[in-house]
Amino acid sequence: MSCRTNDVIKPLISIIIPIHNGEEWIDTCFESILRQTIISVIHVEIAICDDASTDKTLEILDKWKDIFNKMSISLHIFKNETGLPKGVGYAKNRAVEISSGDYLCFQDIDDIMLPKRIETQYKLAKTNQSAFCDQIIGGRFKRKPENSTERFVRWANNLIHEQLQIQIYTSYGPTVIMPTWFCHRNVFNNVPGGFSEKGYGTPEDLIFFYAHIENNGSVLRTDEVILEYLFHPGATTLSIKQETIFELRVQQVEKRVLFKWPSFTIWNAGKEGRKFFRTLREKFQKRVIAFCDVDKKKIGKKYTPYDHSIRRSKVPIPIEHYSIAKPPFIICVKLDMTNGIFEKNLNSLNLKEDKDYILFN
Repeated sequence: MSCRTNDVIKPLISIIIPIHNGEEWIDTCFESILRQTIISVIHVEIAICDDASTDKTLEILDKWKDIFNKMSISLHIFKNETGLPKGVGYAKNRAVEISSGDYLCFQDIDDIMLPKRIETQYKLAKTNQSAFCDQIIGGRFKRKPENSTERFVRWANNLIHEQLQIQIYTSYGPTVIMPTWFCHRNVFNNVPGGFSEKGYGTPEDLIFFYAHIENNGSVLRTDEVILEYLFHPGATTLSIKQETIFELRVQQVEKRVLFKWPSFTIWNAGKEGRKFFRTLREKFQKRVIAFCDVDKKKIGKKYTPYDHSIRRSKVPIPIEHYSIAKPPFIICVKLDMTNGIFEKNLNSLNLKEDKDYILFN
């Protein structure tokens, strides 16, 4: 797809915000938008879908509409008046539909933009020509409270550029978190149907992310910290079943990685490795030549899968020491959990990520 820009007309950025019962966070979120360094020199609008809120969300939005109007910032509101929330994917799609910006800046109502967020991401988009068509631009973030999800924050903020496209199968989800996404409208339009609207419990951001990657889309991330990412018990992310995400990740590994590998080894002969094996379709199970591990109690033994549909054991699979196991590997070991021992073992093999191994957990 060809993309054109017109330097005579100021680019318009649409801030996309889904809301369901967001009265607690609207003021702080919107105040952070007003603090953006770029809004005095570039036309910004805000597009919101209120997804059947039952609190004072609409009342507070009306107050803010007047405030934004005085600042020459348009606030557009789509209201789901059915009385039944339809989910985050639905809300994001409706908000995008009522927006008109060349660029989309996604924001969750319970998070806070840092002052240079939009300026930083817009500049990065303008300096990367492919951003007009196929790049999601994310950013580093800080958690609030600071000590929440420390391993996740460390992983997401320290991925190098190449890993943004590679470490997409881990349990952490997209390599750039959804509330930092910034992209040209064409990136959204290139994913048919936009975000999944299957409703509560659907990982709509991960599904969109994978669809974007399948469309040969790419991922960038700013080095700057651009968002304060709130962790709280009511966060939508916590409503998604890990089993749903697990199965989605396995499907993607099969589709994008395992179809190229005639054989491979699963690194982890314990619970997580065996779960991964059992979730694979049979044709990919047959390509597993071994499990590998460091546990002396497992090494030298065999894992014998059981087929419940025919009530019969399958061909036993040997369990080997990682140092003699044959790559490529699907690694089902969690990072940052062994005081560096696993990472040291992996590095000792001088393997190349994405060619010789893929991180799954």
